[in-house]
Amino acid sequence: MTDVRDRLGRMVRRVQAQARVPAVSAALHRADRPLWQCTVGWTGNDTALDPETRFRIGSVTKTFTAVLTLQCRDDGLLDLDDPIGRHLDLPAHGELTVRRLLSHTAGLQREPYGDVWDTLRAPDADALLADLARAERVLPPGRRYHYSNLGMALLGRMVGELRGGTWAEVLTERVLTPLGLTHTTVTPGRRAATGFLVDAYSDEAHPEPPTDFGAVGPAAQLWSTAGDMARWAAFLADPAALDAAGRVLAPATLDEMRWPVTVTDETLWTGGFGLGLILVPQGRRIMHVGHDGAMPGFLAAVYGRRGGEGTAGAMGAAVLGSSGTAAELFELTHRLLNAAVEHDPAEIEPWRPGPPAPEAVRGLLGRWWGEGFEYVFSWHDGALRARGADDPAGKPPAVFAPLPDQPDVYRTVSGREVGELLRLTRDERGTVVRMHWATYRFTRTQETFERYDFRAGS
Repeated sequence: MTDVRDRLGRMVRRVQAQARVPAVSAALHRADRPLWQCTVGWTGNDTALDPETRFRIGSVTKTFTAVLTLQCRDDGLLDLDDPIGRHLDLPAHGELTVRRLLSHTAGLQREPYGDVWDTLRAPDADALLADLARAERVLPPGRRYHYSNLGMALLGRMVGELRGGTWAEVLTERVLTPLGLTHTTVTPGRRAATGFLVDAYSDEAHPEPPTDFGAVGPAAQLWSTAGDMARWAAFLADPAALDAAGRVLAPATLDEMRWPVTVTDETLWTGGFGLGLILVPQGRRIMHVGHDGAMPGFLAAVYGRRGGEGTAGAMGAAVLGSSGTAAELFELTHRLLNAAVEHDPAEIEPWRPGPPAPEAVRGLLGRWWGEGFEYVFSWHDGALRARGADDPAGKPPAVFAPLPDQPDVYRTVSGREVGELLRLTRDERGTVVRMHWATYRFTRTQETFERYDFRAGS
């Protein structure tokens, strides 16, 4: 384990030196190991650099606003397909849906009206709404991915209105406090690093001016530590491990947020976007889920890891840096996660015998044929499952749950044909002789699509 920690630390130190970042703070969270943290460099002020030093995390803030929005949905305050104007009095663009704004497919222009990045003066709440009619719809809704800080700012304002407080108040009460993210704040505090622009042709580092993003805060305002952000990344990947009671968000809702809505590049499908979350495939059914952040003088990358042999539960990493141009920081988070799994994989849990399958399903276990292909139905971990006989080992099975009011009818709750019904047909002896899954007939032997005579029973 010590060798792995040394390896990860060396990776951080190499990037800090080669990319010339005044300060870097990195952390790795996993359920089966102590928190790993590494800091390298200098804060740029009179405070010492340590794991409690705060950095601007920029657009990682959007993941918090997205979670707050899904909380509202789960509490019945909105529907994702509602126009935002149903919940927020807007002078324009009120017809854009919550779902489109979350996934950056609404077509709304990137920034609020005006030259925010020239003046570094973000609008307050009144100005944001007053100038909204001057903001363009640069694309038709749903046409393609187009990133919008303005859209996320509107969602943050909506969340505050629905909860009867400010976005910052709701965030603290409903996310930061329940998850113990005590070092994540809307202001830098006394222990913050200074952000820099490092000169391209010399070793001079120019301090960037401090900025308050005002009403656009739900898109980019937060400050945090690498330790807090690694924990947050782990929550995004494996919420049940950090929030077993579902006080912040149900695991099924995080599943929904992680489902890809759009790709971010039409020709290179190397990344996608869900509901407020960036999705970065790593191959072999492994996904890193989280967000990058950039503000003047700061870069951040915060991602949790899902899937793959050796991946630990609640696994997340964060890299925060005090340079606005060191793009190597973005890739470092993914490299840390991959290296941790490669050189210190999670322990392999031994298999242990379990209780027998319920009487109602024993007769359907085994091999079945549907659409000309063979499937295997089994009972594992307390649930009925199915997978193609030739599926690769890492492909998740379909999982079924019984309908309490309909005997011999199951709902597919994950995997292939999720949401569809599985219906069993029994003969006079009670033996399952036929099944229908998503209306396709499944039989014990391979059959054609020849019309079936149900009256004759054959």
